[in-house]
Amino acid sequence: MKPTSMILERIAKSSTEHKDGVFTRLYRYLLREDIYFAAYQKLYANKGATTKGIDNDTADGFSSKYVNDLIQELKNGTYQANPVRRVYIEKKNGKLRPLGIPSFKDKLLQEVVRMILEAIYEPVFDKNSHGFRPNKSCHTAMKQISSEFTGVIWFIEGDIKGCFDNIDHQILINIIAKKIKDSKFLNIIRQFLKAGYIENWKYNATHSGTPQGGICSPILANIYLNELDNKFREIQGKFNKARTIEEIKTLEYRTIDNEMKRVSYWINHTENEQERNNLIKKYKALQQEIHKVPCHTKNNKKFTFVRYADDWLAGVCGTKEECVMLKAEIAKFLTEELKLTLSEEKTLITHSSQKVRFLGYNINVRRSKEVKGFKMKNGKYRKSRTLHYKVALTIPHKEKIEKFLFSKGVIMQKANGEIKPIHRTVLLNLSDKEILEQYNAEMRGILNYYRLAVDYHTLNYFCYLMEYSCLKTIANKHKSSIRKIIREYKDKNTWSIPYETKTGIKRIRPVKIADCKKGVVNDVIYKRTNFSFKSTIRQRLNARTCELCGQTGNELYEVHTIKNLNELGNLNWEKAMKKMKRKTIIVCKECHNIIHS
Repeated sequence: MKPTSMILERIAKSSTEHKDGVFTRLYRYLLREDIYFAAYQKLYANKGATTKGIDNDTADGFSSKYVNDLIQELKNGTYQANPVRRVYIEKKNGKLRPLGIPSFKDKLLQEVVRMILEAIYEPVFDKNSHGFRPNKSCHTAMKQISSEFTGVIWFIEGDIKGCFDNIDHQILINIIAKKIKDSKFLNIIRQFLKAGYIENWKYNATHSGTPQGGICSPILANIYLNELDNKFREIQGKFNKARTIEEIKTLEYRTIDNEMKRVSYWINHTENEQERNNLIKKYKALQQEIHKVPCHTKNNKKFTFVRYADDWLAGVCGTKEECVMLKAEIAKFLTEELKLTLSEEKTLITHSSQKVRFLGYNINVRRSKEVKGFKMKNGKYRKSRTLHYKVALTIPHKEKIEKFLFSKGVIMQKANGEIKPIHRTVLLNLSDKEILEQYNAEMRGILNYYRLAVDYHTLNYFCYLMEYSCLKTIANKHKSSIRKIIREYKDKNTWSIPYETKTGIKRIRPVKIADCKKGVVNDVIYKRTNFSFKSTIRQRLNARTCELCGQTGNELYEVHTIKNLNELGNLNWEKAMKKMKRKTIIVCKECHNIIHS
């Protein structure tokens, strides 16, 4: 029997070659044992793997029997998805976002369903969609904006009211049913959607929305919003029209450009030195003149877009009246076809010379007549208005960087409005190395995220504030001063904290902006299945040996899972896990009972 990994690869290949292809008999893949071990391999290391849903079922206690029991339920048709346990997490604006925590059995089956859906839909998703997809991230979205939004006149900022909470279940099932003709498989997805939630010990039904916190919720939302991407493509096909050079470039620009070509020809074909020098002077004068006139006409129509989950941004070359019409068309489609509402207050039409906020960056299109020289691919050197109508990605210092520094307690504001770094009381119980590691992790997060900004160098001041707050924290811990701490930890032109490893003494120093500038931006923030599954858990369970007591030949072996190796103490099983450097240990039933007792 072929492993499920090969089957998923075959499904992905078929979906790539036949975009409109239909898939049947997918339910049988839910009855294969190996796919659940591949799913568990992906889930057990997650922070939420040991978080309980409405029951005590977690990643801890996983075994071959656990898988076979779930498969038997699916075979008999007795499987029933449990309601999720609802909790609330705070959003950046202070509001609360509902989060559903499923039971682990449901998580495991959802991961299997997600793997199958991803193999089918990933090849047909639009390339302009970047949210929760393999090899896609905020950075890939911003890079696309940098290249494809060149020259746009207007931005349409998209905001859908409560998108994930208002996804219509029947419309979603109908969309999936166009590509998947398997009623049993669709019923499993329907169960996940209709499972409901428990809040304050009371059951509540779910009539719409994909439960945030569910394993397959992101891909279900992407399948739903892919219809919006298709609408954008339809608009693009109607709005963008094939144009001749006369329609694209202004008459004034074309006249000067043609004259430059004529003069250039005679420069290369004139033997008279005096006449040739005059032509060169004329060519330089025309070159200066052409840089002062507009190149493109106002009839240059263009529509492009980028979507990240439920956030989207469209760029338009056209009039504001056309943007209003496009916005109304998109709002009508969302209301009539997807039963979603476009927020009138937050869906704004903004001139591209003004900054808009998207995925934490400020975005605008420059208007710069400055002429700069650059080297072309063929090796020739030429001059051009290199920044004119080019996209500029900038950092919102006041709204993002300052807010981050205040929220972490890194800075305080004086009475005169100035800010200064201060020590962080919450870190005083950590060692000097741990304090510096905490600051470095936070600095790397900001520096790496805003690596694509044109004003990246302005984060130097952010690094200064973080470094001196770190020094003040260490100094406050030792009841000392910054000067003494720097002198104690001096390391050439900077300072660093030594720590001991098996290979000797190493040092950790504060992160500088140059460290992240030299590195490559990590484009793959959201990384999912690449269809090459490891089966180490399965191999260890099939070995039928307790990794704690060494007993073999028992009927049942289970996986004991922990959240973090740092939590381990000095009990026998904890020492064994430390030695293996694993978050999991395969144990017999007796040892597992002893661990939990």
